[in-house]
Amino acid sequence: MLDRLKRIAPFLKPVIVLALFAIALRVLQETLARYRYRDVVAYISSLPIDQVILAVVLTLLGYLVMTGYDTLAFEYIRHPLPYRKIALASFIGYAFNNTVGLSGLVGGSLRYRLYNAWRLSAVEIAKVIAFCTISFWLGFVLLGGTLFIASPPEVPTAVHLPFNSVRILGIILLIPAAAYFLWIAIRREPVRIRQWEFDLPTFGLFVAQVTISALDWVIAAGVLYILLPDSLPLTFTKFLSIFFLAQIAGVASNVPGGLGVFEAIILLFLAPFFSASAILGSLVAFRAIYYLLPLFVATILLATRETLEKREGVARAWRIFGRWAPGIAPNLLAFTTFVGGAVLLFSGATPTLPSRLHWLRRLVPLPIVEISHFFGSIAGALLLLIARGLQRRLDAAYQLAVMVLSAGIVLQIFKGGDFEEAVILAIMLFALFASRRHFYRKASLVNESFGPGWIFAILLVLISSAWLGFFSYKYVAYSNDLWWRFQFRADAPRFLRAGVGVLAAMLIVAVRHLLRPAIPEPDPPTIEELALASAIVKSDTHSTSNLALLGDKPYLFSESKRALIMYGVEGRSWIAMGDPVGPDDEKSELIWKFRELCDLHAGWPVFYEIERKHLHFYLDLGLTLQKIGEEARVPLEDFSLEGGTRKWMRKMQRRLEGEGCCFEILQDPMPILPELREISDAWLAEKKTREKGFSLGFFAEKYINQFQVAVVRRGGRIVSFSNLWTTGHKEELSVDLMRHRSDAPNGVMDYMFLHLILWGQQQGYGTFNLGMAPLSGLENRSLGTVWNRVGALAYQFGENFYNFQGLRQYKEKFDPLWEPMYLASPGGLALPRILTNLATLISGGLRGVVAK
Repeated sequence: MLDRLKRIAPFLKPVIVLALFAIALRVLQETLARYRYRDVVAYISSLPIDQVILAVVLTLLGYLVMTGYDTLAFEYIRHPLPYRKIALASFIGYAFNNTVGLSGLVGGSLRYRLYNAWRLSAVEIAKVIAFCTISFWLGFVLLGGTLFIASPPEVPTAVHLPFNSVRILGIILLIPAAAYFLWIAIRREPVRIRQWEFDLPTFGLFVAQVTISALDWVIAAGVLYILLPDSLPLTFTKFLSIFFLAQIAGVASNVPGGLGVFEAIILLFLAPFFSASAILGSLVAFRAIYYLLPLFVATILLATRETLEKREGVARAWRIFGRWAPGIAPNLLAFTTFVGGAVLLFSGATPTLPSRLHWLRRLVPLPIVEISHFFGSIAGALLLLIARGLQRRLDAAYQLAVMVLSAGIVLQIFKGGDFEEAVILAIMLFALFASRRHFYRKASLVNESFGPGWIFAILLVLISSAWLGFFSYKYVAYSNDLWWRFQFRADAPRFLRAGVGVLAAMLIVAVRHLLRPAIPEPDPPTIEELALASAIVKSDTHSTSNLALLGDKPYLFSESKRALIMYGVEGRSWIAMGDPVGPDDEKSELIWKFRELCDLHAGWPVFYEIERKHLHFYLDLGLTLQKIGEEARVPLEDFSLEGGTRKWMRKMQRRLEGEGCCFEILQDPMPILPELREISDAWLAEKKTREKGFSLGFFAEKYINQFQVAVVRRGGRIVSFSNLWTTGHKEELSVDLMRHRSDAPNGVMDYMFLHLILWGQQQGYGTFNLGMAPLSGLENRSLGTVWNRVGALAYQFGENFYNFQGLRQYKEKFDPLWEPMYLASPGGLALPRILTNLATLISGGLRGVVAK
């Protein structure tokens, strides 16, 4: 039951938001009952140019004021950064936040990416975003609360509030502002949240926060106020109260940008003063000027940021963009393709312009117009779906997007002479052609999953398109004959037929996804899967792939069954152990497949102990990389006991053999398993620890029996053992368990390692893997990341908790080559939880993390 609730939970919020959005559209429909679509278009067309210019100037001034939030935040964290960089990140962040909404996640993510590139730590970025968020709402609650008390708007009878006056709402808004002021006035100590510390702002910063926020909100309201009709029977103070109330409703609805909800409240409260067509026309112009124009500029700035910042010529800028493109291009093109789909649907839901209908009647036959309109809307619906495949870098999505966009350009011209939409689609098509190399995955597009966010976005566009169509043709009397009316001016019948076609296409896709096989839950591998994994492991070149034979981790196989990922699940973290096991040509697609599996379960994809040569696979997924240590590998071809540095080895070997020790490789460990069990249990008891797992082997008869076992005997009695990890083509040799008796002679494990190296050399192995030294190789430099600096300090001063330096020094005795190892994860503020989940997975539970 709990598992079902977890699966349903991510869909609850989108369903509630869609319901609120539908209610808002219903309110708009009722308010605009006496007005036509062309009345709204006529008002927008008649807006005086001086009003539009003033609105644009105020918008620019408003976004300039918004940069003050980040400027104050950097003063608060005492981190110097040039204003031009602060302004760029602030403008881009707020342009996306205001338009897309989503609780500030999009804008916050973009600012995190920019500030992280400018060497801010995750904690510093979190402080900046938190400070800006508080500042943004501080002026709102203070100014809004004051206005609601001093100049409350009259509540229309159509609006049903639980109170007669908004003065109560004003008091509620002032409470958090008063509490925040008293808090910073009384408290002197910093606020501590776990290991992080946050200083409280000074009184001067508080005043600056309030001033900038209040000015920001007043300017935003001023933009809409200017776009209303010249005859203003409403004072700006009263209008400001209504604007704040509409903003509260939009934020509370959780609809991106408050779309529909904000408009509904404005319409209801301004209806006594202006015509509904004028109000809606002003709102459309307001959305275009205050939201879409800055979003367009921010998108261009984001794409050309490196060019503007480096100023090192076009060639240098292109190389810089080339490094960013693999991560940015697929997501950006997915977004533009989705917008393109919405444009086609909205175009199909609105009437053809009369001026274009005149020449269309003369040049284009009616059947071509009907077919173009119908399939133009179908193309719009397809682009909404294809956008998901582009985000996933699917080759099939690219091919289909090219075909649909190409067809869409032609269809838009023949359906109504919509050259503007055709130009937009042509630009998208050109951008897609230029980014061909980023879409390389051969996975099936029809099996691509859609999460709650994608489903919500698609439904939002479809509902908006349907509402726009019914509003545009509400004065057309419905009849059964309407479906079969084919005329040049019959826009309403064309809209109905296209709507049914879009609905049918979406239902086919939905049923196709509902009928596909259920996604299997991660379960321990079956006997058949273990046998298949064993065959794959033998073909791999890395010895740690033998961890797949433990049987404690689920497998994810490639389509060809030639490669696998072994993984574990703890909390929201889906942690893959190492790189995929198998041929290199299978790894990229398998990594994406694992990412999609994580998305289906709302999990975080994490890859632990991955090699440097495969990092580009994980960067393509948009994951963040952290160096976690270095792995020691001893080249065996030139290994020798000769030389001064190997004197300790010769001396140790003579001493152990003088005490009666000898080394032996057992091909079949079955007869000695009871004795090995005895040694293992005694070793665990002596160390006061217990078996680990996931990235470490544990003693299990079935597991040990799959490997050759190296033993050291003294007087015929086994005193130490290790099971051997080998690779199929003898690229690498390593050991897993290393256990010995309490009375084993000193240096017995050195003796075993030395003989294993010599044995591996005789057998023709390339390297001997001594395993990883955690946090080794991380440098504490002032310009380094927080992870590197903290890791280096832990490596240097954490000897009381873990023998970091001692482990490195022990392996250093064998003169290995050190290779960096990495962790790939979503990073950011999720990283502490991911690391906790990883430790819990390895230790077999939280008890194993705090105890041995």
